[in-house]
Amino acid sequence: MAEKTSRSLLTLPVELVYRILDKLDMFTILFSMQNVCTRLDVILRMYSRYQTISQLKLGNSNIGDIGTQYLANALQHNKTLTNLDIRYNKIGLHGAKYLANLLQHNTTLTRLYLGHNEIGDQGTQYLAAGLLKNATLTNLNLWGNGIENLGTKSLSIALKHNTTLVTLDLRYNQISDRGARYLADALQYNTVGLAPRSTILYMPSP
Repeated sequence: MAEKTSRSLLTLPVELVYRILDKLDMFTILFSMQNVCTRLDVILRMYSRYQTISQLKLGNSNIGDIGTQYLANALQHNKTLTNLDIRYNKIGLHGAKYLANLLQHNTTLTRLYLGHNEIGDQGTQYLAAGLLKNATLTNLNLWGNGIENLGTKSLSIALKHNTTLVTLDLRYNQISDRGARYLADALQYNTVGLAPRSTILYMPSP
């Protein structure tokens, strides 16, 4: 069946493929139409809706780590997306690794909402590594991800070198006063004076 689908996509006129894509939502295009065949990938890159997408809201879509992998691969070289909302999606350690790779390569994403996933300290370490090489992200929401002091320490290291992040939301994690000190120290050493204009939101653990 897949072979027959690929064969037909190799022969359908581009205009007809565009009509088919017009009937699909962006979620289906990103998750089901990518990497089917080389010709379709080329057509997708030229498709107007794909070229102009600036916001993608996939909150509570149950995409998990595997879906995050497809999404990150699809958006890695996208030049239009600025806002990505994937809250409430059971994204864990492996999903965070894929997103870190996205942060290292994507040059347009400015807002990433990851609230209420399962990223934890190890996943946060991956994201921090991505932030070290990212020059566009301004807002990162990590609300309720089971992040403790170790993850906060990794973020603080990234903040010392990242020159664009303005808002970091760490509320409803397990961050103690020690974690707060890591963040405060990072802001003191930020090279662009992040502290006066930034917002770091967190709720200390009892």
